[in-house]
Amino acid sequence: MKKLILIGIILAGMTGYTQADANKVISDVTSAPVKLHNHIQSEVEKAKEYQKNSWAGAKAQLLRLKAKFIKN
Repeated sequence: MKKLILIGIILAGMTGYTQADANKVISDVTSAPVKLHNHIQSEVEKAKEYQKNSWAGAKAQLLRLKAKFIKN
């Protein structure tokens, strides 16, 4: 019986938090494609920057290796 009362109190408390605002839901759904596009663009820019830094590091490493074995 105590468990049943406790569950009833918890459910009654949660109902106030579970009611969704229709305008908020609509705005969230309509803004989702824009947010997704911005996220993808951000990730593409991060990948480009990482690749640029990675290739620069690889080039420097190759030049150091070359300098060790090929003496002018």
